[in-house]
Amino acid sequence: MANILKGFKNFFTKSDMILWLLAISASVYSLFLISSMERSSNYSYMTPQILALVLGYAAAIALTFIDYRFIARMWWLLMGLSLVLLALVFVIGRNVTGTDDTAWITLPGGLSFQPSELVKVFFIITFSKHLQVLKENEMLYRLSGVLSLVIHMAIPVALIHMQGDDGTVLIFLFMFLIMCFIGGVQLRYFLIMLLLLAAGIPLLWTYFLNNEHKNRFTAIFDIDGNALTNYGWQQYQGKVSIASGGLTGTGLGNGPRVETGIVPEQENDFIFTVAGEELGFIGCLLLLSILLFICVKLIINAMSARDYLGRMICVGVFSMIGVQTVINIGMVLGLLPVVGITLPFFSSGGTSLLSVMIGIGLVQSVYYRKGAVDAPTGRLKNNRYKYLNNNSY
Repeated sequence: MANILKGFKNFFTKSDMILWLLAISASVYSLFLISSMERSSNYSYMTPQILALVLGYAAAIALTFIDYRFIARMWWLLMGLSLVLLALVFVIGRNVTGTDDTAWITLPGGLSFQPSELVKVFFIITFSKHLQVLKENEMLYRLSGVLSLVIHMAIPVALIHMQGDDGTVLIFLFMFLIMCFIGGVQLRYFLIMLLLLAAGIPLLWTYFLNNEHKNRFTAIFDIDGNALTNYGWQQYQGKVSIASGGLTGTGLGNGPRVETGIVPEQENDFIFTVAGEELGFIGCLLLLSILLFICVKLIINAMSARDYLGRMICVGVFSMIGVQTVINIGMVLGLLPVVGITLPFFSSGGTSLLSVMIGIGLVQSVYYRKGAVDAPTGRLKNNRYKYLNNNSY
């Protein structure tokens, strides 16, 4: 009993309570939005969402007590599991209504599971470990080391692209770039990648993107043409819903456009339109503020991490949540093409929510141990990595 009480005390004193409160605020807000939009459907989105929340917070709390360094040592297991999960999609994967990709696996009970969402979290762990190994062996500044990072990223990206889920591919690419930049990869390699990308744009447009992708991209520039009735319809209706909310909205549960479901996938990728119509500009600002504060807290935790590995895990979770937020809001506002990316914490989708909460748990694990000391010497272990002293990362 004493050990249990001690565990509770350590949890509340050593974990990041501000981050917990921000995550809980986002979760509660999302439940209100999803509950409201259920009026437009006979399907209960709340049931799987609440189940995912319970599992997600349970996993996050459990991860808080597990040393992130131990988790990272299991990189080989996580990498193997990632490949197995992605390979299973080609065997038993299926398309989910409202998507244009085959990246889902049906679980018992009719629930759907998207392996690539979980693989994002596994990638954060394995890639952070990879960066740590290269840095400790002074390979991070060599071409061979950088190429090994590219291969690490390219394998899951290729498999996910073959499933047709290029929205997730985009997230992986940005996670890779941000983690490499913060991790200390030299700028000349980013310049090389930029030049290769610029040279490869014609090839990407011709061979990588299909007609569906091209039409979604050109639709954001065709504000008065036929795109409004086909590829631009979702974004157009989404912007109308947000604009109709004005400053304070029509009131939660009172949005007429939400009730008719005129915005496709409003429970998922376009959940922001529900906040815009029913809670207005104030509701949108509150939603964005919560996500912004979460991202800021993740960066602060990265800066206070005890070692390089912990810092990179925090940066990885920040990049996952931050990039998804920017792209999702950009999609809804018609600034970016629709690529099927959920809004972290808020969109309906159990796998997406579970992956975000696991990410929060990893950050909590890093924060929980930021002040740990070396028992034999009583010294903080922060001095293990030279970058913590000279900020040369």
